[in-house]
Amino acid sequence: MSLTPHWVALFGALVVGVLGQLLLKTGAAAPGSVLEQVFRPTTLAGLALYGGGAFLYLYALRGIPVSVAFPSAASQYVVVAVVGWLVWAEPVGLQQVAGLALIVGGVLLLATA
Repeated sequence: MSLTPHWVALFGALVVGVLGQLLLKTGAAAPGSVLEQVFRPTTLAGLALYGGGAFLYLYALRGIPVSVAFPSAASQYVVVAVVGWLVWAEPVGLQQVAGLALIVGGVLLLATA
């Protein structure tokens, strides 16, 4: 696997997606109504990042098989779960750790295929 612009775009899409998810969590964690949550700057920024990530992902798909690109996106689950545990003290039990390990293993298998 050489580092082509398509792989850079996929990596960028994954990073932007993680940041978007974390901003959405930050917006959801603040007090207020659902309507206030939707228009909170962190929520709007998270949604904007998701949109930007989608465009990067579209570009990545021009040069990476979807059978590799889509499962690679699962790595976002691992990063978000770890950050959720570190930042918001969200519980991570043995089943979650096992599931995250399976995701990492699957992504590594696909990336090296």
